[in-house]
Amino acid sequence: MSKEIPYKIYLEENEMPRQWYNVRADMKNKPAPLLNPGTLKPCTLEELSHVFCEDLAKQELDDTTAYIDIPEEIRNFYKMYRPSPLVRAYCLEKALDTPAKIYYKFEGNNTSGSHKLNSAIAQAYYAKKQGLKGVTTETGAGQWGTALSMACAYFGLDCQVYMVKVSYEQKPFRREVMRTYGANVTPSPSMNTEVGRKINAQFPGTTGSLGCAISEAVEAATTQEGYRYVLGSVLSQVLLHQTVIGLETQTACKKFDIVPDIIIGCAGGGSNLGGLISPFVGEKLRGEADYRFIAVEPASCPSLTRGVYAYDFCDTGAVCPLAKMYTLGSTFIPSANHAGGLRYHGMSSILSQLYDDGILEARAVEQISVFEAAQQFARTEGILPAPESSHAIRAALDEALKCKETGEEKTILFGLTGTGYFDMVAYQKFNDGQMSDYIPTDEELNESISKMPKVD
Repeated sequence: MSKEIPYKIYLEENEMPRQWYNVRADMKNKPAPLLNPGTLKPCTLEELSHVFCEDLAKQELDDTTAYIDIPEEIRNFYKMYRPSPLVRAYCLEKALDTPAKIYYKFEGNNTSGSHKLNSAIAQAYYAKKQGLKGVTTETGAGQWGTALSMACAYFGLDCQVYMVKVSYEQKPFRREVMRTYGANVTPSPSMNTEVGRKINAQFPGTTGSLGCAISEAVEAATTQEGYRYVLGSVLSQVLLHQTVIGLETQTACKKFDIVPDIIIGCAGGGSNLGGLISPFVGEKLRGEADYRFIAVEPASCPSLTRGVYAYDFCDTGAVCPLAKMYTLGSTFIPSANHAGGLRYHGMSSILSQLYDDGILEARAVEQISVFEAAQQFARTEGILPAPESSHAIRAALDEALKCKETGEEKTILFGLTGTGYFDMVAYQKFNDGQMSDYIPTDEELNESISKMPKVD
């Protein structure tokens, strides 16, 4: 007999994961290796260690170890806000009049307001362990920069953040949270770096992109002694750290006999989606269970649904390694009217491989419909969701309404990656009827895709 499900399922502290799960160990088709852009050969540990902390570089290259111990210092930090709740959306179910059961894993119960802190504290820990002075990074909507500034303050590290210019201007309060925690925040592309000056010359008046900000942050790290670059998404090491989300969810589901039929996450670079689904993907790959996984991306930056699967630069300035991924081309810059994060031109190599293998589905949604879903969720569940998370909400609502039509009693699980209280400019545009949808044309996408490197 199934157990009665409370509104919120909280695990005990001793049920929190002691290890991260590396889904690559169970993947028959491993993600393609990062390539050195100069030699077009797989990056070595030595090469990656010039950019990343050495322990993180090791994690990046490890595709055989299924479980990696979480250091005690990181677990102690996690205890400040983890385990996070798995919530049954009873009120939303009632409002939709659907037979579907809807659950969401809520990652907004920390000052950064998002899941990003799960990896930020890990990367700051390894930087401190290595004896570094500080780290550099990029941030789009600002959640990652906020999380990293908190983590660096905890370990006494300098934190330099290059923030996508359009977000820097639209989200001044997110910027000020970073500064409160001691971070130096620079709008990108800037005139502070060689690659920033080059991008500004090539794209006058550009509002920036994550690819631009990554280029600047990497240059800043490699030209300052005692610094390394850290990234908030895309990389395999980041998805590894984020599996605390999926592992906790998996434990809670087993504790209350919950078996998801559909698992949904928003997708920009892939960190939260990968973190949520990886343990469940592992079950599917090992033949232990079957689930349907859906990645939801913005129609204005549709890397999975309209991109190409090929090697591409991870950054606009073409200074980073090449990754095989679904990509729109590293020179692609999303429209300035795009209100949320999820602005990256490519997708995690892990998720790209899973998508190419048919394990993962993908759909693109337009932002007005995303904010309509956010509004409905806020009015029924009492949480103002981040625009990024609202992409997953949109798909969850759509799947629940399908169940209403068919009478199927499916169980839907999605990731609520964070809160939207720093995104009020976007909500204001939606409420005032000033928000618009923009879908790039094939010609626009082909222009950036045609500039991708040719790798056999």
